[in-house]
Amino acid sequence: MIAVALTLVGFFAFVIMRVTSPQMVTLYSDLASEDASGIVKELERQSIPYELKNDGALILVPKDRVTRLRVKLAEGGLPKGGGVGYEIFDKSDTLGSTSFVQNVNHLRALEGELARTIKSIDRIDAVRVHLVLPERPLFSREAPEPSAAIVLRVRGSLEQQQVRAIRHLVASSVSGLKPQRVSIVDENGRLLADGSSQAGGMDDVSGDERRIAYENRLRGQVENIISSVVGSGRARVQLSADFDYNKVTETSDKFDPEGRVLRSSQTREENSSNANNNGQVTVNNELPGSQQQNPANASKDESKKSEEINNYEISRTTKTEVTEAGRVQRISVAVLVDGRYTKNDKGDMVYAPRSQEELDRISTLVRSAIGFDQKRGDQVEVVNLQFADAPATIPLPEPAGMLGMFQFTKDDVMYFIQLGVMSVLGLVVLFMVVRPLVKRVLAEDDFMKSMATAPMVAAPDIAQVSGPVHTAATASMIDVAQVQGQVHAQSVQRVGELADHNPNETVSIIRQWLTEQPA
Repeated sequence: MIAVALTLVGFFAFVIMRVTSPQMVTLYSDLASEDASGIVKELERQSIPYELKNDGALILVPKDRVTRLRVKLAEGGLPKGGGVGYEIFDKSDTLGSTSFVQNVNHLRALEGELARTIKSIDRIDAVRVHLVLPERPLFSREAPEPSAAIVLRVRGSLEQQQVRAIRHLVASSVSGLKPQRVSIVDENGRLLADGSSQAGGMDDVSGDERRIAYENRLRGQVENIISSVVGSGRARVQLSADFDYNKVTETSDKFDPEGRVLRSSQTREENSSNANNNGQVTVNNELPGSQQQNPANASKDESKKSEEINNYEISRTTKTEVTEAGRVQRISVAVLVDGRYTKNDKGDMVYAPRSQEELDRISTLVRSAIGFDQKRGDQVEVVNLQFADAPATIPLPEPAGMLGMFQFTKDDVMYFIQLGVMSVLGLVVLFMVVRPLVKRVLAEDDFMKSMATAPMVAAPDIAQVSGPVHTAATASMIDVAQVQGQVHAQSVQRVGELADHNPNETVSIIRQWLTEQPA
């Protein structure tokens, strides 16, 4: 009983301590050594309890003080992100520093600020940024281009869109830096972005990367729509897309003869007259006034000329089309669909192929999902075949009715386990501690009642027994008397012990007896 009692006391003391102790939550995670030391020093100065985990990279503090601590630490510039930012100029002596030191500090500050910004992106644990900002040599017409190198430590893997975002982020933060001049490497030495690539027409993405991303996107769409019909894991989709990476520029001029516009108009008229004397040339004909003297014989030649010139403008349309590289030429999709599985009378799984009508509907869904174009030469094939591992992938039917109510989650199971443990402990306390104590108290009460109501039996007089030989009745009476005497003695001893341990109650009982009226 003592061992059980101590165990229970220790258990409940542990539970009470855990319940009453403040809940510790994360203040900062993935901290650098410099930031962790500064934060711990500030917490010790404020006498705030904390816990360190993951070799100091994780700091836990009470939940009710997290927000206030973050605001207070941010006021002091913590955490700094493991690097030096523009705060390097706050405590520097600008009067005594040279231009070289100022340039180095500016480079360090720029690298530190970029590292902090990149680290705020999801799935990035740590980052190092190296910038190369060359100076333009004297008497040089062309200035060398800046470049950058970034080393990342990530959780899992980064998507290509995130890598491009980092490149453009760094390029936009540094004057004169192009995204193509930024190299990115992960902690395993794998090249994520090549800094020597040239600017292309597809946002610096290689043709294979663009094709793979396009195929994965379409494959995911097709798998999602088919899985909703045939079930998860019961369809296989293979998709292939052909791209044309040639950049085409077309310029066309179109003339509309009906769309004429008068630009200019010019009209010219000429009138001329000439007298005819039948071919005679005399002095009289040449003299002035000779025509009036011979009007009957005179004749005249008159001519009239009219000329009109109109200039028209014909409407003209000039169209220039530029087709960027990466056009989809053809899409080919192959879909493999599993059949149906049902149980026969014996309980065995029986395979049943799908109907042609259902396959045609699935084919129609696939065509709609990929944007099927027959002129482009797209192909879609849907085939129904039995999978080799089909019985293992058959989803179990969900129980209906009352059985559906007993599908417990992990949290429900843990809750039931806690209830079971507490119930067992309660039963142990009930049977090992409470029950013996109750039985002991009840036994003492019954004994006291029996002592109060039991008649006094006198011991038989041995001298009155005649004869040297005792009868069986006399012997039994003697035994009963001895037993009763022992019981009375033990009762008296018990009463004495109770009086010794409880003197106040004993005095109260005696006073009550004295004050009672005799019946």
